[in-house]
Parts: sequence; structure tokens; C-alpha cells
Amino acid sequence: MVVRRELARLEHAVQRKLYYGWCIAASCFFILAMTVGMPMYAMPFFYDHYIAEFGWDRAQTTSGFFISTLCVLPLVGLLLHRFRPRHLIVFGAVAFCVAFNWLGTMQGSLLSYRLAWCLVMVAFVCSGPVPSQVLLGSWFDRNRGKAMGLAYLGLGIGGAMSQKFVAGPLIEAFGWRIALQSMGFLILLVVPVALFALRDRPADMGLEPEPPASGAPVSTVPALGFRRLLARHPFWLLTVGSFLSIAAIGAVNQHMKLLFLDAELSAALVADTTFVILASSLAGRVITGWLADRLSKKMVMVAAYLLVALPVPLLYFIDQASMPLVFGTCFGFGLGANYMLIPLMAAELFGPASLARVMGIVWPMGQVGQATLPFFVGAMYDRAGGYDAALAVMFAIGLAGALCIALLPSRRGFQQLGSRKR
Repeated sequence: MVVRRELARLEHAVQRKLYYGWCIAASCFFILAMTVGMPMYAMPFFYDHYIAEFGWDRAQTTSGFFISTLCVLPLVGLLLHRFRPRHLIVFGAVAFCVAFNWLGTMQGSLLSYRLAWCLVMVAFVCSGPVPSQVLLGSWFDRNRGKAMGLAYLGLGIGGAMSQKFVAGPLIEAFGWRIALQSMGFLILLVVPVALFALRDRPADMGLEPEPPASGAPVSTVPALGFRRLLARHPFWLLTVGSFLSIAAIGAVNQHMKLLFLDAELSAALVADTTFVILASSLAGRVITGWLADRLSKKMVMVAAYLLVALPVPLLYFIDQASMPLVFGTCFGFGLGANYMLIPLMAAELFGPASLARVMGIVWPMGQVGQATLPFFVGAMYDRAGGYDAALAVMFAIGLAGALCIALLPSRRGFQQLGSRKR
């Protein structure tokens, strides 16, 4: 009995000294590295192998991402708030393994390819950013930006490793088919982390959520239903702005290897540039996470969205010396900040209680943009025989996304707007 009381006292002391939410953030770091960074940034690295082996054009090759996103993300995204995040993460990791093994054994059927991509999208939605965002939103208040920044470092590190240290060496050693299958089994490492380290809410461990900063009011904004969210114009500005900015990111990511090969640059340089992009994204996540806890989240977000759009014209000159490094550094910083700031902005405008519902719409719509623009860029390339016009479109779309965020009201203005509507 005495031993039990002493153990309880020690456990309480440890909990007071080290908030368990940071263990949740570290777990999300690993999960995002394995379920977003590694698989999703590696997938475009296989496109040239599909084209060479199956004779597909670029629109067909990017159609799997496009069709699966349109078919899967809107429906599954609307259902995310009904399930516990860690259960979703376990299911998604298993689905990733099945999907990558399916892709590794396909024989050139576009139908099979697109169906396998649909399973990839199911896995991505269930184990990707949204469950981690909901977890961190439940555990953190005053340090929410830092916690998101830590978790999203995993996404950046996983993405940076994906081509240069995972997909590339595996393809060179075993061929593209075994490389895909091996990556599928690697993702299963997420399962024990989700089962044994994650807890959905502090209350599940008898703990209290992190208190807000000294003097800051505790959020009392109740959860908003879908109807009330859809009636508010800031929701649409956030949704459309994110859709456009993520569309520009997706077009660059999906076509970068093919664009580099057209410029007679090597696949190794593609992997090196991707590494630079994702390494720079780490700085973007850390710095913007720190800034978001201290400055206007809206202005930080506008700057991040501009850093997605403004480097795109550099791709016209990507064959010039040092241009891949300059492009990768600038674009990567904006990319890293982009995804992380969306849930922070949503939590500030609509309250943590509405985060799952907001991200259940905003995030899938962003992914629709991420898949749609690459498909049309591929179609534009197939028709024109080059990327010149497509790059101009990508640049304009990225700028339009930044403009939408600039039009968002301040937090105080939004709260006043909400009080008038109530």
C-alpha cells in the first residue's frame, strides 16, 4: 500500500514537471513523418517509372492523385470528427501498407492504379494531419503553436528523407516495385506508437488541458455546427485561400521531377532539391510556430502564403547554376509554414471545440486543390509540350490564396461579427 502511494506520488510529480502533451506532440512528430512526409512526398518520385513501363502520359500519371482526392477526401473528411484520432491513425497506417503493396504489384491497368490511389487517400486522411491537429488542439492552449510546430517537423523530416534516403536508394537497389512495398511495411511502425503513446484527451489520463497564457481568457466558444460555419464568410475565405495555396504546392510537388528531367537535370538533383525544400520547411515550421504564438496569426499566414507563390517563377530558370538551391530554400520555407498555420488560424477564429469540424472541411478542400491543379498542369503540358503557361497559372493561383487570407478579419473583428450573428 505504501509502495502504491509512493508510485502515485512520483507519477503526479512527473506529470507536474513534464506535461504529457509534449509526449503527444512527439508522437505526432513520428506519425506525420511516417504517414505524410515519407509516403506522400515519395509518390511523385515514381511517376517517371510508370511512364516508362506503362506508356502513360502525364495527365494519366497524375490522374490517380486527382481522382482519388475528388472521390475520397470530401466524404471521409466530413466523417473524421465521429471517430477517435488514435483509432483513425491505426486504421490509416494499415491502409497505407495495403495500398503501397497494391501499387507495387500493378500491371499497367489505369483502373487498378486509380483504385489503389483511392486507398492511399483513405489512409492519408485517417492517419495524416487532421487527427494530429485535433489531438494537439485538445492537449494545448498557450503552447499550441509550438506543439504544432514540433509535430510538423516530423512531416518535414519525413519528406526530406523520402526521396534522397528512402525511395531513391530502394529503387536503385531493388527496383521501383519492391521499393513501394517496402515503404508500405515501414509505415506500420506507426501502429504501436498510436496504441501505446497516444491518448485522445487529457481527461483520458486524469489530467487537465494546458491552461492558457497568464491573463489570457479561456476559450468559451461552443462547438459550431456545419450550418453555422457555412454561414460565416471568414470560413469561406480560409477555405478558398487554403485551397488555392495548397493547389500551387501540389502542382510543384507533383511535377517537379518531370520538370527537372525536361530541363535535362538528373533525378539525383531532384532528390537533392526535395531535401532542400523539406529541410527549409523545418525552419518554416519552427519560426512561424514561434511567431504565431506572439504576433498576428493572420499576418504570419499571409507572409507564408506569399512565400509559396513568389518562388514559382524561378522554375523558368531552374537549369541555371544554384537556382534549384534558391528555389528549394524559398519555396520550402513557405510550404513548411502553410499547412501548420491553417489549424492555428481555424482554432483562433472558430475555437478549439470547432476545430475537428472546420478542418474536416478546410483540409479536404485543400487536398482537392492539391490534386486538381497537378492534373490540369499535366493536361496543359500534354497539349502545349511545355510548362511555360502552367507555371504562370500556378503563380497566379498562389497569389490569389494569399489575398484570401489577407481579407480575413482580425480575431477581435471576427468575435464581434459572431456576437452580432448570435
